Amino acid sequence: MRTSSNVASLVLSAALCIAVSGCQGNDSPSRDQSPHDRLAAAKQGFDDADFIDFTLSTKSLPDDVEGLLSAKGTGTHDPAFDGEVKVQTGFDVTAPLIAVDNDVYIKLPFSDWSTLDPARYGAPDPAELMDTKGGISSLFTATEDLAVGDSSRDGETVLTSIDGTIPGDAVKAVFPSSGDDGFDVSYTLTDGNRIDSIEITGPFYDGSDDVTYSISLDLDGDKVDILAPI
Repeated sequence: MRTSSNVASLVLSAALCIAVSGCQGNDSPSRDQSPHDRLAAAKQGFDDADFIDFTLSTKSLPDDVEGLLSAKGTGTHDPAFDGEVKVQTGFDVTAPLIAVDNDVYIKLPFSDWSTLDPARYGAPDPAELMDTKGGISSLFTATEDLAVGDSSRDGETVLTSIDGTIPGDAVKAVFPSSGDDGFDVSYTLTDGNRIDSIEITGPFYDGSDDVTYSISLDLDGDKVDILAPI
């Protein structure tokens, strides 16, 4: 007959087993993959998603820069984007923005919708960030000197960082205002190789101090119809 202490020990062992994701036999296959293969799988998952909710932001920009402070919204691989941006132009401006069919539209305070050239602010077309060939996901497989970093938990989800360096020319293809030097990057992936977030640091604005952009991604965004407002 088991004593109460034996029962307690069994319960504790079971709890510990669950806490480390099932003890033996439930290890994620991604743990056996190389960082390169994991990022390739993350790119495929990103490229296969229909609607992607994302937030791109920086805590600050150099004082001498007119640039993008943040962008938040939903993108598709059409490519298209519907959301809100905040730019630094001597003073900060926040405004709704729609990018579709190779045009970018913005509704500035006290104004009607009008077209915008994002290059004026050293920013990419937000819709182009979703492009499967030249957008954010192209950086995943262009990253060099890969190393697996720390793992952490977000509820039941195990997140692992993969760190590396992105050549300047690869970043410039996505962010045209950037310089030629390499960028430090840290990707955060789930055990199923879904991209969760990205942090990139480097010369986003050529000739100015380095800037860090943080990008959070949800590949299960709600369906939205993105149409030109004018």
